[in-house]
This record gives sequence, structure tokens and C-alpha cells, in this order.
Amino acid sequence: MVDEAGKMLIYFGLFLLALGILLILLSKAGSSLPIGRLPGDIYIKRDNFVFYFPLGTSILISLLLTGLSFLIMLLMRKQ
Repeated sequence: MVDEAGKMLIYFGLFLLALGILLILLSKAGSSLPIGRLPGDIYIKRDNFVFYFPLGTSILISLLLTGLSFLIMLLMRKQ
């Protein structure tokens, strides 16, 4: 049980490392991801009031993390 949790943490750490490197390379190339400015994000600006709720971004991140966790569980089940 502890061995599996350790492996999962290592895989998650490697994924975060790869994601961080990818984001750095994209920002240096001049390309930026529209995270936080997707369709469905709610942005209301009035005189002295700003409301921002990243609904579209939250849904996208949720879908990506669900797919990633599914793949990790699928790979761990085959070992």
C-alpha cells in the first residue's frame, strides 16, 4: 500500500515537472495559454467593483485532472 502511494507521488511529481517545463518553454516562445480567459469565465467590472469567476477554466482543469487520474489508475492496475 505504501509502495503504491510512493510510486503515485513520484509519477505526479514527474508530471508537474514536465508541465512546469512546458509552461516555461511556451512563455519563452511568446505563446501563452488562455488559462483564466476562456469562454465561460465570468468577468464583471463596474466602477469600484470587479468580480471574476473562472468557470470555464475550472471545468477544463477538472476534466484534465479527471482524465489524468483515470490514466494513472489504469497504469497502476496493469502492474
